[in-house]
Amino acid sequence: MVTAKAWVLKKHFEGFPQNSNFDLKKIELPNLKDGELLLESVFLSVDPYMRPYSQRDMKEGDIMIGTQVARIVESKNPAFTVGSFVVANRGWRTHFISDGKDLQLLPSSWPESLPRSLALGTVGMPGLTAYFGLLEVCKMKPGETVLVNAAAGAVGSVVGQLAKIGGCKVVGCAGSDDKVAYLKKLGFDEAFNYKTVTSLDEALRKASPDGYDCFFDNVGGEFASIAINQMKKYGRIAICGAISLYNDSVPQKGAYVQVPMIFKELQMEGFIVSRWNNRREEGVKTLLKWVVEGKLKYHEHVTKGFENMPMAFIGMLKGENLGKAIVRV
Repeated sequence: MVTAKAWVLKKHFEGFPQNSNFDLKKIELPNLKDGELLLESVFLSVDPYMRPYSQRDMKEGDIMIGTQVARIVESKNPAFTVGSFVVANRGWRTHFISDGKDLQLLPSSWPESLPRSLALGTVGMPGLTAYFGLLEVCKMKPGETVLVNAAAGAVGSVVGQLAKIGGCKVVGCAGSDDKVAYLKKLGFDEAFNYKTVTSLDEALRKASPDGYDCFFDNVGGEFASIAINQMKKYGRIAICGAISLYNDSVPQKGAYVQVPMIFKELQMEGFIVSRWNNRREEGVKTLLKWVVEGKLKYHEHVTKGFENMPMAFIGMLKGENLGKAIVRV
């Protein structure tokens, strides 16, 4: 009999999440039936989407949503061998039982030298979000100028690098000087700290006086309201996230976007990466290849210990992470 530990949502978030919103539970798992397997989480992900999705999809007392890289420790399913690693979407828990239908095996080409946690970041959902968002929503073309905010985060850092691989000029902004230095190290053409500039409008104009063809928005709010006015004619805006709004207890009153949308004939589209689940293998294969070749660099912000999941989640929402925020069990 295995005892799993799981973090549950004790109380829905009001404003910024607190440790008191979570509760650590123990769950006794039954013995395996034929066709089932027992898995142990090795790495768990904390992501911005968990904040609004928990409000929309969860009840108080539910296990907190999220994905993990897990190792198979016992198997009564011939399709899965003990010791294999998979990506699962089973929430904040140390152990769980599966029939295998909800699991994605790590690619057989995964090099031993590469951290398996990348399957939650650069070669996982955030990387795929950048990949399909740029290709299918922004439809970037060589020679264009791409703007990305939250650029040192899990998605933004991949967006900028993929845009460079695609032959674009890339402008990124982040919330600290260390993060800006990291963006320049990744090859961003222009990068600035949005917290220290006197005028966001001027900073964006200085970084690209001719404006922007593509805007990959992870932040929303005031930043998006200002940036939309600097789009070029026929520009494309991919709305991936709105982290500046997630923790508001009172909804912000935004600017009106219709005039620049009309006069510049812009396209703005929100998207969720699961739209391209049928092309997941293509995306993972391409991202993994570029990481192995050194074209796509990564950085992980690793928190040790399952008991620190809430702290890692709260820290990520505060912008404390550089690159992908991961918890190592």
